[in-house]
Amino acid sequence: MTDATASTGTTVAQNLAATEAMAEWTLETLQAGQPEFETARMIAERLGAHRRGDVCEIMFWVPELQESRVSEGDIFIEVLDIEGEATLVRSRQELSFRRTRIPVSRIDAWCMASVDGMQAGTRETIGSFYSLVWRDSENVWTRIFDPLSASVPFGPFAPAEYYDVEAMQAQRADKDYYEALPEDEVHKFGPVGNIQQIHVPTATASMSIAGLTRHLNALAERVRQGAELRPADRIFLGYDAVQLLPVEPTTVYEAGPDFWTEIEDEDDRLLVDIRRPDTTNWGYDVVISGMAAINPSLLETDRPDELVDLAAALHNFPGKPKKLILDVVYGHSDNQGLRGLSHHYFAGPNMYGQNLNYRNPVVRAILLEMQRRKVNFGADGVRVDGAQDFKWWDADAEMMRHDDEYLQEMADVVQKVSGRKYRPWFIFEDGRPWPEADWELSSDYRAVIEHQRDDDVFQWGPLTFAHNTPFLYTFWLSKFWRIQEILRCGSNWISGCANHDTLRRGTQINPKLNINTRLGDTRMEILDKAYDHPAAQMLTYIAFPGVPMDFLNAMARGSWGFIRNQDDKYGVKVVAEEAISLNWQVDAYTYSIPGNFRRLKELGFEDRDSLGRFFVILPALVEATDYDLVVMAKLLNEVDPPLQGPSPYDAKALKQVARAWMDDMHDYCNVTNYLDDLGDAHTDYMLKLREFRAERPWLRENYGPGDVFDYETPTNGTVAFRSLRHGPDGEQVFSIAHLEGKPLLDFDPTLLPIPGLEGGGWKVALRSPTIGADYEGGPISLHDSMALLYTRKTPS
Repeated sequence: MTDATASTGTTVAQNLAATEAMAEWTLETLQAGQPEFETARMIAERLGAHRRGDVCEIMFWVPELQESRVSEGDIFIEVLDIEGEATLVRSRQELSFRRTRIPVSRIDAWCMASVDGMQAGTRETIGSFYSLVWRDSENVWTRIFDPLSASVPFGPFAPAEYYDVEAMQAQRADKDYYEALPEDEVHKFGPVGNIQQIHVPTATASMSIAGLTRHLNALAERVRQGAELRPADRIFLGYDAVQLLPVEPTTVYEAGPDFWTEIEDEDDRLLVDIRRPDTTNWGYDVVISGMAAINPSLLETDRPDELVDLAAALHNFPGKPKKLILDVVYGHSDNQGLRGLSHHYFAGPNMYGQNLNYRNPVVRAILLEMQRRKVNFGADGVRVDGAQDFKWWDADAEMMRHDDEYLQEMADVVQKVSGRKYRPWFIFEDGRPWPEADWELSSDYRAVIEHQRDDDVFQWGPLTFAHNTPFLYTFWLSKFWRIQEILRCGSNWISGCANHDTLRRGTQINPKLNINTRLGDTRMEILDKAYDHPAAQMLTYIAFPGVPMDFLNAMARGSWGFIRNQDDKYGVKVVAEEAISLNWQVDAYTYSIPGNFRRLKELGFEDRDSLGRFFVILPALVEATDYDLVVMAKLLNEVDPPLQGPSPYDAKALKQVARAWMDDMHDYCNVTNYLDDLGDAHTDYMLKLREFRAERPWLRENYGPGDVFDYETPTNGTVAFRSLRHGPDGEQVFSIAHLEGKPLLDFDPTLLPIPGLEGGGWKVALRSPTIGADYEGGPISLHDSMALLYTRKTPS
């Protein structure tokens, strides 16, 4: 974004008549006799800042002021207008704000005001900033941030920007996509054919939503022009939908610096040290406040329009529109959420930070309203993270219960974009009774499906949820009982082994376990091939029902891990837990590349072996000292021969190492680092698999009575799955996939003793890259990772 006019210089003042009308409406709504939750949902739609003609209406829910008996005369809407010309895309600057405090009208826990003269932000213009402020008896002022704001350029713990959402929606470039929906009914989006999961900051060199949009638009033009596809093109093609890892605001730096620091505070003027948000996070460490807005660290222009532009790029993609799926995290909040929201939002601590207080009708309504506003950016689907975490204490039964009613309410939210109403397609990650010790055995992955009214609700399936290690010998047979479940009831499951969670878990496995060394010569190669596996993809796209999902980093054979550079207190402990991933993802050569791990090198870790030695010792010291950084540093300084790295070690130095690891790994995981190494034949095969599936939507359905899935027994050291499926038009599809073990030598797959396979007429439709293009049938030897796909019409 270029420099933009930040202030019109107009007078900011309360519009008394409009404020009285807001108060009258609120009072009438509260006293209308509706159930408390329904009342809260009506009011929640008016929370935050909204443009009504030339007036800005602002409303807050602040029960903490009510319980503290703060007088209405001590509560104001504080409006801050940047003085003069300004830009939001500088890394650091001092901005001077003209301050105006607007009196509010209060009814119970609701404070509101209508304000004349506020500038609404747009793509070209910086808007006024606002928050609610109150003063105590000592004349000390406290600020409350808007949890439902549309734009938070300085993060969720700073004043929000008043933004013209209607203007943003009016300018969207995919209106035709929405106008094609039914006009007089609520359209329900159903499941897609397959999904590509993308982490925005590691997807392109730009590390932004705008950068991803440019990449997709450039790729779309190549497709329109019929350009020859490159491997780097193919890994983005053949998908019906893109699912973004969460784009909500996440945690900020625990020990600073803050992005908003007030340095001069006068009655009518405020001078602020502004830092552009630059945190890196995998997306799941949310603070709940600001969930209706976009994480400013992902915005190149600091304009929320970037997410609308991305939706439009997907919806306008040539050939067939791509859907946008947003990943939302409402099952928990990081402890930093306590900094931005009152205690009324929380129900107590959990393993992630804080539980949300879903049983409070107002909190419940606000969370659903946050979801509605975010999806209105243009999402066609919603993936709900950790649905098993939505729980509440039933005092009568003295037990925890899953709030399946709330999950249904999430799925029932109606969106409105470009004049059309719709309900998105919903996917739930739910592995209940996870995290109980026996969850892998006892979870049926169907709890939400069975409780929801719609028959097109989906869940993550058992090979998708977590802890999948396809690079270990016996993995596939040990999971065969789960595979059998997929065949019987997997039509409403998301399938596939490679996602943000499984790939991360894979890098944390002890490399001394029984590794499938037939996959590659190095650990890096083994890990890459395990999650970008030609035979496993044959299973996912041809043999398995459900909706396949691929993770971009896995398909690009890029690195991945837990990325979060905000921790101060526990950052060293987290890095100690992640240290084992060095053995899987970094070798001496990749470490030596000048652009890689530059921060760690600057701290003194000159080569990979020196860092590896430090990482062997660090986890042991975390355990031995009960995570005492001072004692850990003392012991590290006494290691003989001395360790490389900062010298001497102290608690501060240990934190520097932890931060450097997270920042360097974030850069190392960027997909662009791996595109030049992608194979032409391999990416072509993977794309053809996706296209084959797209042409046969019936493959999503569960197995019928004539379908077969098995493997030869005794195995004799080989795991080769065979699948025979029957289409509604008389087509038969047969696949064989060698997953692990010794080769199958000199046999004809179409002559195997499988019921329904006999009769001949089979044609090779697709072969994995290491099978020669001249193979058209007959005897063959299959080795690890090889796969074949045959088709025929049913013999008459």
